Amino acid sequence: MATSFDFDSADGTAIRGWRSDGEGLPLVISNGLGTIPQAWPALVKPDSGYRAVSWYYRGTFGSERPRDPGRIQVEDHVQDMVALMDAEGIDRALVACWSIGVNIGFEFAQRHPDRVAGLMAVAGVPGGTFSTMGAPWRIPKRMRRPIATRAAKVLRAAGPVLTPVAHAVPVNDKLSWLVAHSGFMTPAAKPEVLTPMLGEFLRQDWKWYMGLAVAAGEHRPMDLSFVTCPTTLVAGKKDVLTSMQDVVETAAKIPHAQITVLPGSHFLPMEYPDLISTALGELARRSDL
Repeated sequence: MATSFDFDSADGTAIRGWRSDGEGLPLVISNGLGTIPQAWPALVKPDSGYRAVSWYYRGTFGSERPRDPGRIQVEDHVQDMVALMDAEGIDRALVACWSIGVNIGFEFAQRHPDRVAGLMAVAGVPGGTFSTMGAPWRIPKRMRRPIATRAAKVLRAAGPVLTPVAHAVPVNDKLSWLVAHSGFMTPAAKPEVLTPMLGEFLRQDWKWYMGLAVAAGEHRPMDLSFVTCPTTLVAGKKDVLTSMQDVVETAAKIPHAQITVLPGSHFLPMEYPDLISTALGELARRSDL
C-alpha cells in the first residue's frame, strides 16, 4: 500500500512525505497547492510503471509549519523536495509538476540540474503564476497579477471565517458533480477521483493555505535558458487559473520542449489521467533513465 512518512527539511521543519507502492522509474511529483498525490491517479497506481514519491507543503496534510512563518517561499519548498529525494535515496528522477508546483519543479531543476532526468509541467508556468490567471475572463494581462494578488490577500484575511465554513461542507459525489460543472473544472473529472480530493482540500486551514498562495505568487518569471533536460508542457484549453497561451509561450522559450494542449481545465491530472500518463511516458523515453 502507499505509505506516508516524515523527514526533516534543511531548516529542521518536519515534512510529511508520500510514496506509492509502484515499481519502476523514479518519479517525484511537485504537486498543486492543497492537493493530494491521488489527484494523479494514473501515475500513482501500483502498475503505473513508476516509483512515485511526493510531499505535502509546509503546514498542510501533516507537514509541520516552519518555526519562521516566512519560510514558505518557493525556495523553501525546493529544499523540501531535495530533502525528500535524499530521504528516499533518489539521486535522479523524472519530475511531474502541476500548477504552483511548476514553479518549484523548475526552480529545483535550475538549482539541481543533475537530479532531473526529465521535467513535465502541467497547467503551470515557471514564475509569474498570478500573471497568468483570468485570461479566459478577458482580464488585461497587466491587471492579472495585481487583481490575483489582492484577491489572495483578501481570502487570507478571511481565512478564520472561511475555514469553519469549508469544514462544514458535506463532501460527496453530488458536490463533485457541481464542482465538475462549475467552469473551474470540466465533467471529465470522475467522482471516484474528485470526491476524495475535495474531502482533503476543504479541510485545510484557509488562512494558512492562502498565505502559501500569496508567497508562491511572489516567485518571478524565470529565464529558461538553463533548461537542458527533456521537457514537456501540458496546457488546458479551458484553464481559468493558468492561461493556455502563457503555457504555449513558455514552451516556445525552450527550443527542445514538447507541448500538449488538452480540452480540459486547470485540473488536467484528474480530468485526463491517461493522457497525462502518455505524455509522461513519452518524456521518459526521451530521458536517459
